[in-house]
Amino acid sequence: MYIAKHFAQTDTNTLHNLIDAKPLATWITQYADGEIIVDHIPFILDPNRGEFGTLIAHVSKANPLWKRFATSTQSICVFHGVDAYISPNWYISSKPEHGKAVPTWNYVTVHVYGQAKLIEDIEAIRHILDITTKKFEADLTPEWTMQDAPERYIEKMMTAIVGVEIPISQMIGKYKLNQNKNDMDRFGVIAGLKQQGDSNSLEMAQMIEQGLAQEKLENTKN
Repeated sequence: MYIAKHFAQTDTNTLHNLIDAKPLATWITQYADGEIIVDHIPFILDPNRGEFGTLIAHVSKANPLWKRFATSTQSICVFHGVDAYISPNWYISSKPEHGKAVPTWNYVTVHVYGQAKLIEDIEAIRHILDITTKKFEADLTPEWTMQDAPERYIEKMMTAIVGVEIPISQMIGKYKLNQNKNDMDRFGVIAGLKQQGDSNSLEMAQMIEQGLAQEKLENTKN
């Protein structure tokens, strides 16, 4: 992934927060024979296991993805954050001054690298299902738990899946939020996005605002 220096995000906590907030990854696995498999799997992040954390998930036994982990060369999980089109009309400083402005697309993403490991122990799989359910049910009322389904049904379902762990060896983050523009242009982008009014545009506007606030804080410290 090409990253201009303005857009590089290297803070581990920031990248972990993105994974936690947007857990559905595009998972790319390449095998020794050159075959590449791409799938879309939600992951749970354990930030305390390994240097950069560990991704945890489960997949169906019918999915060929897991059957050749021993011959895989590497996995890359791409987590996608918010994205939005940016109009040059929103650059309220540079466009009126010289007109040298073109459209762009803002986005936030993190690429996570690691070697996938297969988990077949039934109790370990139960633990994966338990933590996954608790995470995604946490904001729902009432919460569904595994105890809400018949135990024999849960046991049958567990025989149809395998667990997966990916100890993270590297994370590459790109936060393209108009950092290469001056403050006035960024304020104009924020206003333009807010005028759009949809949730995606509002989330992007908030991220740009947060970036400006963080820069101001860092400049104050310096």
